[in-house]
Order: sequence, then C-alpha cells, then structure tokens
Amino acid sequence: MLAASVVVGAGTLGPYPRVQLVVLLLSTGVVFWAAHVFSRLFGARIVNRLTWPVIRSEARKERPIIEAAVPPAVAAAISPWFGLGPQGVVWLALVVALIGQVGWATLAASRAGASRRLMLLAGAINLFLGLLIVLLKVALQH
Repeated sequence: MLAASVVVGAGTLGPYPRVQLVVLLLSTGVVFWAAHVFSRLFGARIVNRLTWPVIRSEARKERPIIEAAVPPAVAAAISPWFGLGPQGVVWLALVVALIGQVGWATLAASRAGASRRLMLLAGAINLFLGLLIVLLKVALQH
C-alpha cells in the first residue's frame, strides 16, 4: 500500500518523471524500512540487550517494505519500452503496486496457514483497499 500511495501522491513530476518516480519509490521504501527497523529495535532494546545479530534480524524481518517498492519502480523504469507518457508511467507503477499488494497479502495468508477462503478474503480486502487508492488518484487527477 505504501508504494501505491507514493505513486498517487507523486502526481505530476518534473522533467524526468520516470527517474523521479523510481527514486521516490525506492527512497520512500528505504526510509519506511529504516523507521520500522528503528521502532522494532527500540522495543527490543527495552526488553533485551541490543546486539548486531538482533539488528540484522530486525532489518531482515522488515525487508518486505523495501521489496514492495521495487516492482513499481522497475515498471516505471522500463515504461519507455511501452511508449508511455508521464501519466502512463504513473498508472503502470500504480497497477504494478496494487498487483503486488494483493499478491503479498494472499501469500502472507497462505504462509500463515489460512484456508483458501481466508486467502481469498485477504486478497479481496487488499484489492478493495488498493481500489480506494485508485479512486483517490482519479479524484485528484494529477
């Protein structure tokens, strides 16, 4: 959802929209990852002593935040292959982010041992939330 929100919030970018969108997606992913790692480490520090193995472990656990930004960033980067203009780049990145969102939610439910029904529900809820982001994009029309 973070990547989709970044794409919607990006609106019309400057003279290099593809590059700017790629940098914005990846840097936002890294900043949010760092914030999550820091907050988890702060909580771990209160309970236990902070060590390098704990830091590495927490950094790995939060890695999906960065990973979620990569596919839409790649989509924006390769958009010239599809002959897309600036708005097409934004829409392509948004669609890729939403597909990733639904896919990760369904995979997480599967890995948690959820039934097929719950997996479908997790995917459907994430699709609904993603569509809300698309509606926001349409309403803002930037």
